[in-house]
Amino acid sequence: MKTLMSRIGAAVAAAPLALSLMVSAASAEKIRIALAETPSDELAAFFVALDRAKAKGLDYEWTAFSDEELAIQAILSGQMDIGFGTPYAAMQRSKAPLRIVFQLSKLKFFPVTSQKYEKLEDLDGEPIMLHSRGGGTDSIANVIEEKVGIKFGQRSYVPGSSNRIVALMAGQTDATIVDLSNKNKLMKQAGDKFNVLPMFEVDASDEALFANLDWIKSHEEEVDIFVGALVSVWQDMSKDPTIISKETDPNGPIGQLPPEILGNLDQFYTDAVEGGLYDPNGGGRKAAQADMEWYTAAGQLDGDPAELNIEDFWYLAPLDKAAQ
Repeated sequence: MKTLMSRIGAAVAAAPLALSLMVSAASAEKIRIALAETPSDELAAFFVALDRAKAKGLDYEWTAFSDEELAIQAILSGQMDIGFGTPYAAMQRSKAPLRIVFQLSKLKFFPVTSQKYEKLEDLDGEPIMLHSRGGGTDSIANVIEEKVGIKFGQRSYVPGSSNRIVALMAGQTDATIVDLSNKNKLMKQAGDKFNVLPMFEVDASDEALFANLDWIKSHEEEVDIFVGALVSVWQDMSKDPTIISKETDPNGPIGQLPPEILGNLDQFYTDAVEGGLYDPNGGGRKAAQADMEWYTAAGQLDGDPAELNIEDFWYLAPLDKAAQ
């Protein structure tokens, strides 16, 4: 199955139509999961949850799309069943009743700079390097501007936190926003040369699991198994982050990653749990309300967040069952 899906994932960017035909032929009875990236250390916990769900009878296959937008489009078109992303703009503007069922991770990104800057206010009018136009770091920059009362200068875009760290160390930028893992790597390697600026607390979703509400209700048992498995892993991980490396299938997609990545899983998840990247309860109403506020401020939702109905964006029944 992994070999088949690897071939499918590799074809996504080049041949969406071919992908559609391949997936339709290969997955008549299985839940089709749209990943927004290729398997990596950040997806190890998710694959552990998939293994637990499979042990309870969930039949599935996954496709690695090259970015979140393609994964969202695959759900909208019915090409895939359940996917990764935070498709708030699509939820509000599309006629398809998309709903989030689980918060996979929070928006834990960090402004890192040269020693020219010591606080967010110092970045007023200064250029900043971000991941992509309209993406997560662009949204974070928008919210920083609103909350802190500053206006960034020119925004440049370099995909990948690791690439922006390289640019920072090479002097190609003095300020950027990166993920937890790359922030930690930078500070271990050159913490005396760079600053991590104090950042306000964020409970909003970076990645979430979502699907069409009609599909969710017609596959209630499968969704309950899936969400229950995710909750069990996220709760176990919050108590013992090493559970991820212990339960990673050596023959699965994560088990076949390079040894240097596998050897760092315990440290990665220890740092992530300590850094508050994961909500052990899957986000739920707290995350949903935080998302209303965050994505409104980021310009991806229209309206007053206090007046937005979280049930127009989240379907909470599976999480409620998992909590019982």
